Amino acid sequence: MADPTVSRLRLIRTTGIGPVTYRQLIARFGSADAAIDALLMLAQRGGGRSPRIADAALAEREMAATARLGARYLFLDDPDYPRLLAEIETAPPALILRGDIAHASRPCIAMVGARNASAAACRFACQLALQLAEEGTTIVSGLARGIDTAAHIGALGGGSSGATIGVIASGIDIAYPPDNTALQERIATEGLLLAEQPPGTEPKARNFPSRNRIIAGLAIGTVVVEAVPKSGSLITARLANESGREVMAVPGSPLDPRAQGCNLLIKHKAVAPRVRWRFKTGHDTPSIFVRALFLAGTGARHVTCPPVRKRPKLRLKQGMASRSGSRDFGQRPFSVPRR
Repeated sequence: MADPTVSRLRLIRTTGIGPVTYRQLIARFGSADAAIDALLMLAQRGGGRSPRIADAALAEREMAATARLGARYLFLDDPDYPRLLAEIETAPPALILRGDIAHASRPCIAMVGARNASAAACRFACQLALQLAEEGTTIVSGLARGIDTAAHIGALGGGSSGATIGVIASGIDIAYPPDNTALQERIATEGLLLAEQPPGTEPKARNFPSRNRIIAGLAIGTVVVEAVPKSGSLITARLANESGREVMAVPGSPLDPRAQGCNLLIKHKAVAPRVRWRFKTGHDTPSIFVRALFLAGTGARHVTCPPVRKRPKLRLKQGMASRSGSRDFGQRPFSVPRR
């Protein structure tokens, strides 16, 4: 009987088998071996071409290379697989990891942003990641230049050493960008390093959106610090929103193009939040309390959280349409009086 790990890896590496198809095949046929046999049988019955199923020798060579790197596999049905990531429809069937998987079981917040971020934004990301790490939160990011690097460095400096997860778009043995080689190795040693691609895979453009879905899926909320429109950071924000997770953004100068993406997010969300954790008595999972990001530099830590607002209603007043229940904090509906 074939090794179940080899069989699962063969099915995952088969051309045309994505995360959704993999789940459907395992749910229908019960095991990877049965799914591979069924694929060949269905192709013969349909008269079509048989799928190019990955060879067992190829899977074994990949497993040997992974072991030599000091990494291991984490499959979707493993008990240690991150619960929040498993909830998304496109959860990776297999992850390759180095480090302590326990970091993924803690409350996670993703922090993403521009690669060519401003110095002020990098300082803010580092400070926010440090504060969240000190409060027992794991910071998830993509090990890119700019905001990602600042978030990882801030989290590594927190009270809980190594409270960060780096998700890369290459193989577990490839550092990208090269100037983050030392940081990637430190995360693998003190935190957790995750890769979906096999060892030796160079970073390619098509792999970065796949990496972004993992970043968004691991976290209960995503903070965008700086981003231009149509950037990878906004892709991560969209994926987080589609998964039902919180999306948060840091406001920036309207004159800075690097802040346009965040300002657009705030415009659509009508709130610029900050994350802080509190645990309810009798509950194991934390609840998010949202506060304005502008409070970050004021030292005002004990601020009443805004109440949940109902859907705004339109009303007519003095011939002008005004919106009641405004979502802007501290603002009231207004109308222009007639002359």
